[in-house]
This record gives sequence, structure tokens and C-alpha cells, in this order.
Amino acid sequence: MTVVDRDEVVAALDEEWEALANLAGALEPDEWTLPTDCPGWDVKAHYSHILGLEAMLLGRPAPDQTLPPARHVRNDLGRINELWVVTYRDRPVTDLIADLGEVIITRRVALARMHQEEFDAEAMTPAGPDTYGRFMRLRVMDQWFHEQDVRVATGRRGHLDGWAPQCALAEVRMALGYAVGKRAKAPQGSSVRFELTGPIQGRIDVDVPDRAVVVDRLVGRPTVTIEIPGDAFLRIAAGRVGPGDGPKLATRIDGDRALGDQLLDGLAYMI
Repeated sequence: MTVVDRDEVVAALDEEWEALANLAGALEPDEWTLPTDCPGWDVKAHYSHILGLEAMLLGRPAPDQTLPPARHVRNDLGRINELWVVTYRDRPVTDLIADLGEVIITRRVALARMHQEEFDAEAMTPAGPDTYGRFMRLRVMDQWFHEQDVRVATGRRGHLDGWAPQCALAEVRMALGYAVGKRAKAPQGSSVRFELTGPIQGRIDVDVPDRAVVVDRLVGRPTVTIEIPGDAFLRIAAGRVGPGDGPKLATRIDGDRALGDQLLDGLAYMI
């Protein structure tokens, strides 16, 4: 069970919601229909998705819609997400922003009433059974990634400092053993060091004695060391980078270059 500081994750949600509102206010009318790195979604779809999940956390039902066939909808969660996207697709952006603002205000009130004990209580999260606090940290990560999708699509790089990107990094770090071992298929006996640079900094060591696991520090020299901007590393893990493009984002790869390329090509673990 993951204990998450209630005040920190609430501050991260507040920060993320503020960033999303400011970004929405800066967008030009024609930018809302720009395609993004999420297949089938334009900029507007990301905001519709964020609105939908936060509304559902308030206990509101998903819209009653008939979904047209879409190749990017591949599971039940995808279908639920798409219901909100389709609902707002032809509605004015002003309606979407107004509804999102109302939902965020209501969510802030609900969170303000919750104490640390409630954040420590068991809950079902997208990562399986854990604490409600972990669920909220996952919500920060999800929204920050979608904010970055909008920023990349519109050429507005930003929000790489603060609580929200650190929440995203913490969540990716928790999943990195699975991503390195199962997704990227690092061989037994290897070890990996990620040196993250830029505003999102850090060092993450992964050892693969049998199954891959994140460790505090490796013993001896890593099989491969990958230096990469932190935001690029997170986008790779989130599956936002196309096949073959991951290695191009690294600043340097020391040691087993082939393994480094393999990791950056296969690290994506999110759906």
C-alpha cells in the first residue's frame, strides 16, 4: 500500500488544474482541432477526457452516447473515455471549459473535506488495489501527461517544474521495473542507470538479477547508462513517442549501446 502525503497530492492537483486552465485560455480557436500524439484525439479531446474522469470521481454517470467505430478504442476504459470525447466534440469550446471549471471547483471542495486517513484507505486504482492517495497521484500524472500532449501539439513547451511533474516521475519510477524487464526485455544480469536532466532531474537505477527492480543504487558499473531530458523520458514511458524515435531523444548512451536503444524503444508501458 502506497502512502502518499495528502497535502502534497492535493497541491499537485491544484497546480495541474491551474496549469490546464491557463493553457486553455492561451489557445487560439483553430488550435483546439490540432491532432496530438494520442491516436484519434485532437486538443479538445484531451480536455473532454479530463473533464469526464473528474466528473466520474464525483459520482456522475458517463454520457448516454452511441459510439461510432474507432480504431483507437480498444477496451472498456477506452470506450468510457470516448463517451466524453464524443459528447463534447461538436459543442462549443466555451461549454467545455465552463463545465470543466465547475467540475474542478466541486472536486476541490470534496478533496478539502478529506483527511490523511482517508487518503491512506484502500481503493481500486488504475494500477490495481492501493490507497486513495495513490489514486489521486495517478490522477495528477494522467492530467499532466495530457497537458503535455496539448503543449507538444501547439508548440507550447512548459510546466516542467512543480508538484505535478514530480508526481508523474514518482509514478513512472514505481513502474520502471516492469517497463524495463517486461516491456523493454532487459536481459538477466544487466543493469540500467537513467540520468534525467533538465527541469525534471533525477537518477533511477534498475537492476535485473532475475526480474527487473528499481534499486537505491547499483553495485558496480551499469551495463548501460542513458542520459536523457526528464520530460523526454516521461513521454517515452507514456507511449507518446513513435517506434525508433526514443533513442534519438537521449543525450548520450554509455556502455551497451544496443541495449540502450532497445530500452528506449521498448520502455512504453501505458495504454
